[in-house]
Amino acid sequence: MDLVLPCLNEATALPWVLARLPDGVRAVVVDNGSTDGSAEIAAALGATVISCELRGYGAACHAGLEAATAEVVAFLDADASLDPRQLVRVTAPVLAGRADLMLGRRRPITRGAWPWHLRLANAELARRIHRRTGIRLHDLGPMRAAHRQSLLDLALTDRRSGYPLETVVKAADAGWRIAEVDVDYLPRSGRSKVTGTPLGAVRAVKDMTKVLIA
Repeated sequence: MDLVLPCLNEATALPWVLARLPDGVRAVVVDNGSTDGSAEIAAALGATVISCELRGYGAACHAGLEAATAEVVAFLDADASLDPRQLVRVTAPVLAGRADLMLGRRRPITRGAWPWHLRLANAELARRIHRRTGIRLHDLGPMRAAHRQSLLDLALTDRRSGYPLETVVKAADAGWRIAEVDVDYLPRSGRSKVTGTPLGAVRAVKDMTKVLIA
């Protein structure tokens, strides 16, 4: 199985993340313009490293999906906020044919791991997803898994922070079996590239709103 890790300046977190990969998992680190040596660190630790010049979370995820070769592909942020050892929780149902798309529902292990305003925004997003698709989810977390070719067939177009949402919406429209499972959510290493600043949070909301409207 291949694990896509979109990466932008995660030199501190990468050693921990890559050291905890389950057996049989190949890490595909997608460097999205890092300036801290992340790509070199990942390569030295045995990961397959590709470069994505187009900046954006979705751009990095999709580049990794295209570079992957395994039948089932998982996604995970490279910031150490999620434990790769828990990947089996999202991959096993897909591998067993019980689900077409599995999502990891983040469960904070400390109060500071997930600020209240981000949890509130996530809850509102889940409500909108249900209204749009009929699918009941609690979280649109970054740990997810599905069959590679099926994901490619969705013809995803968002290349920013709306990418995970577009995945769920198009998968629901295609009649996929979508489910979620609890995973631990840890205090991330460094500041979020998507929601770690007010501007980043505003951009994320705009990106996801465009997906829902479309």
